[in-house]
Amino acid sequence: MPPSPITVLAVDDNIVVRAGLVTLLETSDDLKVVGEAGDGAQALDEARRLRPDVVLLDVRMPVQDGISTVEELSGLTKVIMLTHTEDAEIIRTALRRGASGYLVHGHFTVDELSRSLHEVVHGNGTPLSPVAATVVLQAMRSTPKRQEHTADLTELGLSEREGEVLSAAARGLPNSAIAAELYLTEKTVKNHINRIFRKLGVSTRSAAIARWNGDDAAAPTHSPPTAGPISGPRKPWAQPPE
Repeated sequence: MPPSPITVLAVDDNIVVRAGLVTLLETSDDLKVVGEAGDGAQALDEARRLRPDVVLLDVRMPVQDGISTVEELSGLTKVIMLTHTEDAEIIRTALRRGASGYLVHGHFTVDELSRSLHEVVHGNGTPLSPVAATVVLQAMRSTPKRQEHTADLTELGLSEREGEVLSAAARGLPNSAIAAELYLTEKTVKNHINRIFRKLGVSTRSAAIARWNGDDAAAPTHSPPTAGPISGPRKPWAQPPE
C-alpha cells in the first residue's frame, strides 16, 4: 500500500499566487493540498482544524503577516516560508521563531519544492533558498559561539549540551545549522529543544531565548513584537523578485 500523501496548507493573500501554488503541488501524487488561507489568522484557524503535515507560509499579508504567525503556527505543525521577500532580518526572524525552511519564489523547481516538503515533514533537512542559506552562514560566522548572558546553566537547570543548543538558537540558527555546528542529528537537536522547553516552562523558541538572555519577565508563549503588518507590492507567482 503506497504511503499517504503529505498534506499541505497553502497560505498567501494573493489569490493568483495561491492558485498557482496549489496547481503546482497537485501535479505530485504524494502531495495533497487540504486547505488554503489568505492571512496569518486564517492560517492558524485552518491549521488547528485541518492538522496539515506542513504549511507553506507567505511573509507579506494583511491582517496578520507571516512573521507574526510563524512561531505559534510552528507549534502546531511544520512551517516553510514561501515568499518573494529576501530581507535578511526577516529571514533570520522567521528561522529563529521556528520556521523549518525558507524558500524564495523563482529560486526553486517543482522537484525541489516537493523534495523540500518531504525533507521537512520527515525531519531530514531545512530547505533554504540561496539568499536564506547565505544569511544562515553569515550568522554562524559572525557571532561568537558563546554569548554572555545573565542566567547560567545551573540557574536554568540545563545541561551543558542544552546550553550549547540554546545558545546557538539564540543566534538565530535553525535546527539544521545547530546540528551541523554541534555535530548532532537534527532529531537530537529537536529533542534537546523540547527538553529545554519543559525545563524552562516555556512553549516557544523566542521565550526560551528570552530566558537564556536573562529576561525572566518574558511571557512563556509571547512572540517578540514586530513593527506591525508587513506590506508591499506583490508579484505574479513564481516570478523572481526584481
